[in-house]
Amino acid sequence: MSGRESGLKILEEFIHEESAAGVLLMLVTLVALVLKNSPLAPLYDAFLHLPLRIQVGALALDKSLYHWINDGLMAVFFLLVGLEVKREVLEGQLSSLRRMALPGIAALGGMLVPALIYAACNHADPVALRGWAIPTATDIAFALGVLSLLPGVPVSLKVFLMALAIIDDLGAIVIIALFYTADLSLTSMLVALATLGVLALLNRLGVVRRAAYVLLGILLWISVLKSGVHATLAGVALAFTIPLRPAAGGHSPALALEHDLHPWVAFLILPLFAFVNAGVDLAGIAPAQMVEAVPLGILLGLFLGKQLGVFGFGWLAIRLGLARLPEGSGWLAFYGVSVLTGIGFTMSLFIDTLAFTDDRLFQYTDKLAILGGSLLSGVLGYLLLRRATARAA
Repeated sequence: MSGRESGLKILEEFIHEESAAGVLLMLVTLVALVLKNSPLAPLYDAFLHLPLRIQVGALALDKSLYHWINDGLMAVFFLLVGLEVKREVLEGQLSSLRRMALPGIAALGGMLVPALIYAACNHADPVALRGWAIPTATDIAFALGVLSLLPGVPVSLKVFLMALAIIDDLGAIVIIALFYTADLSLTSMLVALATLGVLALLNRLGVVRRAAYVLLGILLWISVLKSGVHATLAGVALAFTIPLRPAAGGHSPALALEHDLHPWVAFLILPLFAFVNAGVDLAGIAPAQMVEAVPLGILLGLFLGKQLGVFGFGWLAIRLGLARLPEGSGWLAFYGVSVLTGIGFTMSLFIDTLAFTDDRLFQYTDKLAILGGSLLSGVLGYLLLRRATARAA
């Protein structure tokens, strides 16, 4: 099987598994909300703050379960994102300017417009401004989960949405690296860079054994964690060093690892992340608080900003002849998918945890706005796409 055929097979599995994972994420989110607002709330909080300690000699990592999931397991998620980005850029939907034009330009609009809307709502508050990137993200699992509920949606639209979400994720990686990095430890950074250099050398020498990359990847994650750069970026850096080209007569290490990781990320890591981050205490939130600057900026950014940015920039690219509508779709279906990109959920929640480390800073209204904006985008996108598919039928 050629590398392109393997890539197409992984693409089909990706869409199928992400759709199922989106439904699971919805259920997990509901469970977290119910637990947080029930007499079982103390048990839920105790689970989040369960201490876990790993020590090897003088090196010790002592964190709560909440932080192990956000800093540790999410690094595996970003490893998968990095593998997906690498595959798509080298062999997939982003491998040429013609293929990349529409999702690339639309993704740019989908990041710029929500950020500007949020900044306009919060320009007077430097603390609140740290959250400008929260409404710029798209949750591919949730969005494809909504698409899976609709028969007759063209595959080209699913591929467009997937490519756009991957570019969104790449933008999130750059944003995290540039804007959500704490004070740096020079020693740890040097260890991380040296480890990354060894990983790149292994790739250059044609080493294809995954064990070598995994062991050095663990060292890279620890050194990045200790450096002040967010630890999840270690997953992306590791992904870029794993060879995509198969060894003679063998399989591609990157494609094989992506195939193996995907079900674990889709059905364990992301649901766990959603479970520990989506528990919002609704008891103390008054309706008037949701129109304050931070939640309003997030809500408008996700629900209005994403659809205006994606559809507006996409429409402009098509009108200028830089791109074409996805095959078999019309403007209404394209607009419906643009609305679905406002489902930020897991990525928005993740950036929220980096921007506002204290959940009580805005009394959970920021997280509730993420859930609300994502829900509105999902419902409207579903209705628009149902109408579009009914017209096509």
